[in-house]
Amino acid sequence: MNILCKAAVSLLLITLLGCNTSAKKETATDDSRYQPHEYVELKHPEWSKNATIYEVNVRQFTPEGTFKAFEAHLPRLKAMGVDIIWLMPIHPIGVEKRKGTLGSYYSVKDYYGVNPEFGTKEDFKALVNKIHSMGMHMIVDWVANHSSWDNPLAKEHPDWYSKTPEGHFQPTPWYDWDDVIDFDYEQPGLRKYMTQALVYWVKDLDIDGYRCDTAGFVPTDFWDNARVEMDAVKPVFMLGEWESRDLHKKAFDMTYSWTLWDKMAAVTRDHKPLGGLIEYMAHDVSTFPRDGYRMVFTDNHDMNSWNGNQKANFGAGLEASMVLCGTINGMPLVYGGQEAGLDRSLKFFDKDLIDWSKMPYESLFKTLFDLKHKNHALWNGKQGGVMIRIFNDKPEQVISFSRTKDNNQVIPIINYSDKPVTVTLNSQYQKGKYKELFSNTDYELKGDDVITLAPWKYLVLVK
Repeated sequence: MNILCKAAVSLLLITLLGCNTSAKKETATDDSRYQPHEYVELKHPEWSKNATIYEVNVRQFTPEGTFKAFEAHLPRLKAMGVDIIWLMPIHPIGVEKRKGTLGSYYSVKDYYGVNPEFGTKEDFKALVNKIHSMGMHMIVDWVANHSSWDNPLAKEHPDWYSKTPEGHFQPTPWYDWDDVIDFDYEQPGLRKYMTQALVYWVKDLDIDGYRCDTAGFVPTDFWDNARVEMDAVKPVFMLGEWESRDLHKKAFDMTYSWTLWDKMAAVTRDHKPLGGLIEYMAHDVSTFPRDGYRMVFTDNHDMNSWNGNQKANFGAGLEASMVLCGTINGMPLVYGGQEAGLDRSLKFFDKDLIDWSKMPYESLFKTLFDLKHKNHALWNGKQGGVMIRIFNDKPEQVISFSRTKDNNQVIPIINYSDKPVTVTLNSQYQKGKYKELFSNTDYELKGDDVITLAPWKYLVLVK
């Protein structure tokens, strides 16, 4: 091959290699197929970014069991740091096949009505206005999966309900919910009716969203569309009673973290090793949508009914569990009566008044919620800081981690065991000066810090 030919071949190879390099660069930077995309597509209401939530059982909250009587508690809840008031279902309760003397709130007879035990629709609207005037927001429980047997829809639109093989109405299959009958979301008419009812309470009564009962039993595409129609009225906040990533994409701001509750109870009640709780936190960081909100709790009406009470489930570890829920990734829930030390399961179908004479945990919640409001590291979803594990030499007893956001930092160190511990933290990346949240004392982390904690005790370092 002569010199001219060799030169031509070399030039061709250089050109081809240059094209390949250019193509690779273009693919890596410009091809949307290889770009990361956030899973959560919905937009959270701005006011939810550092919010806390409180569940209200209107029937059991006061001797009167009314909206008006509940209003008297609002200043106390505001002072405790509550942002979202969640009312358990407010609708008229079915009479046919009713359980107990008063029936279940979740057996809905009229989706456009108000339970007369609680007051009138005007009383309800006055409560909404009062909550808004105090800078809080209100969501109500919505039961989309089923209705009472005597809901007029059963006669007007029997085709909207699922049926047994024999063609009869049925409770939700496999469950013993004998006082309700199951809807069929294959029916477009039902979807339209239910969506319009959801929009009605947002538009006409000015509520701020919903806690949706058994949300996973209803098709996700129904919720996706309902969210769009409600958001067209005003930005709403949606809490789904479920634990699934798919609901976060377009429909729900927040879902339940039952798994966290299970892992905490496994340690405190069942005396299991701490590894399951550590695994939960690892999965939360690596598998849960960054901008999805998780509701975290030591009690709610489900847990209170099924598992006894918070003292039985968490024992001496209750406060440590509350502190963990107040600092871990998620929005902390207070179930009505928790701050008063509720030590039993409330009756579900009958009157059973909460005792408000003592408030052993009100101060604890207030301290944690004040911190959540002010410290960006604890804000919700992607507004808050990622949990970074701080390794220590007592991993079978001590949970230690750090969250940082916008020059704010929170470091919980919790002896999640019934034995005293002296623990050494590998805190070389957390060196600095802090204030301890509950004692207001100064702490300095130097990178190899030794801390002694009594059983179930904790430090929360803040800057």
